[in-house]
Formats: sequence, C-alpha cells, structure tokens
Amino acid sequence: MDRRQFLVGITSCLAAAHLKARTLPDQQLPLWPNGPPGGGGPQGPLRVSSSGAISHIRVPMLTCIAPETSNGYGVLVAAGGGYRHIEMRKEAWPAAKWLVQGGFTAYILTYRLPGEGWHDGSRVALQDAQRALRIIHSQHTRCGVLGFSAGGHLLGMAVNRPNYTSYAPQDSLDRLPATAERAALIYPIITLDPPYTHTSTHKLLVGPRGNLAQDNHWSVQNFVTPQSPPFFLVQAEDDPVSNPQNTLIMQQACLRAGVPVELLRYPTGGHGFALGRPGTETVQWPAHYQQWLQEWVNNRSR
Repeated sequence: MDRRQFLVGITSCLAAAHLKARTLPDQQLPLWPNGPPGGGGPQGPLRVSSSGAISHIRVPMLTCIAPETSNGYGVLVAAGGGYRHIEMRKEAWPAAKWLVQGGFTAYILTYRLPGEGWHDGSRVALQDAQRALRIIHSQHTRCGVLGFSAGGHLLGMAVNRPNYTSYAPQDSLDRLPATAERAALIYPIITLDPPYTHTSTHKLLVGPRGNLAQDNHWSVQNFVTPQSPPFFLVQAEDDPVSNPQNTLIMQQACLRAGVPVELLRYPTGGHGFALGRPGTETVQWPAHYQQWLQEWVNNRSR
C-alpha cells in the first residue's frame, strides 16, 4: 500500500475531529518498518466510513500527538469497533486531543484487524499493541493506556500479559518492556467466557467453533496479577453491547489480585459514548479520569 495514500485518507477524513489545543505537528510512526510479522493482510486502499471509522488496514502505526509543553508521560489510545473497524473520529482523536491538553503525549494506535486476512489471525492486534508499548517506552519512561470497547479489551490483554510472546523479536525495540503503569478501560469488552459470547470481539477472536479454553485465553480478567497496573473502569448500566457485568468482573479480578481499581458506573449512556453522551451522567467521567491521571503524575509511582 502507498503510505502517502494511507496518511492522506486518515488526514482528510479525521481532521474535523481534532480539538483545539497547542500541539506539535503530528508524527506517524510505523510499527513494523519491515512489515508486520506473519504476513498476509487486506488488498487495496484503506477504507474510511462516513462516520470516520477505518478498516482494511495494511499499515499499522502510531500517530503521536505531543503538547508544546509535555509532562513527560505517554498514553497509548486504542479506539473500539468490535475488531471489525476502528472508531478513530468518534473515540481516538477526541480522547487523544483531550490528553494533550493535559500535558500528556498521546499515541493513537492503528492496529490490524484479525478478520482481514492476516496469517497470524487473532494475534495481530495484540502484536501491534505490544509493539506500540515498546515504541512508547523508547520515548518515555512512564506509559499509560486508554482503551474504548474492543480497544479496551486489546489494551487490557496487552498490559496484563507483558511477557506473552505474540511475535518473534524483530529488532532492538523488542528488548523494551510492553508494560504500562496505568490502564483506563472505557465500556470495555472484558470477558469472552459464556454467557458473554455474543460480541463481535468474540466472533473475531474465537469464532463460532471456539471452545472454553479459547474463551479463557482471550478473557482479560484471567490475566490480572499483583503486577498488573491500577485500572480505571467506566461503563453505563444500559450498555447493549458490552454487558455491564464486564466491568464488575474486571473489578473483582483486580480486588482478588490486590490491584488498585476505580469503577464508575452510570445509569444511562449506552455504548460508545466516547468522552460522554450529552444529557447523561457519562459526561462526568473525563473529569474523574483527569484527577486519577494527576494523582499518577503527582505521585510518580503506583
């Protein structure tokens, strides 16, 4: 794929989502200079929907958005879309610009989608997330993550399994840690175990003929350990996509492991409310998240 075509498609279709903030020019950082591990992938150009969601992704990458005055912290942002597409305009860009206004350097992850013909199948998004964390660690000593829906599932898997080898080392970057110090998951998919097998995430990662072992393998709560980072969880109780039990299951996993966790649940808001759906209490979560992040910055520790 022509990389310039990719970048032009992203820029023209998503520029309207940028919030006003004093930032340095965006940087595009390819995850895999020699091509993604495993090979395969879709043919033809990037697809961008009328709502600004992308699919048909052949070039996974990071878009780095940095403030003029940085606090030294980097945050990896992954939007959702059920692993069928990535909600860039709706979720990733507004969240990244919001982080930048607070002094954080935001890294938007454009990850491969497992249903698009990649030879490594279900592992490709996790490979991209682990590689992205390593790239961020080459730029920052302190790294957090912010994931929405399926992007929350992806980053939850990544930060809880930093030692899982999802691909063979490519270069010296792969000696760096694939870890994070803080993890915020917004209306995330957490469990793929029964009876929570209805989601697109389950269909794409496990498939209709999957078994319980595969469900367990892709369920975030099964990998929470005392070494996991503190979690910040947000969900609406009327979420029709991510069953509201997801955040309760994650909260209980954290409590059992002794991992700090903060859970915000709102009576209405549905799914996909991004930075908040007007007219619902979900508009309150960014202020709580800002306070949670500031405590991290002030303490410079867990």
